[in-house]
Amino acid sequence: MEAYTALRHFADSWALLGMTLFFLGVVLFTLRPGSKSHANEAAQIPLKED
Repeated sequence: MEAYTALRHFADSWALLGMTLFFLGVVLFTLRPGSKSHANEAAQIPLKED
């Protein structure tokens, strides 16, 4: 039961902090200046005819 307690404590503290930082990084990365043109280009990919 000791391993379960240690893993539970890790998940409740450091893993949650890591996931939060990862989420904020992704959000900030998509909102950076200059990303709108890349997003618009990616949005038009399905509509392009080759």
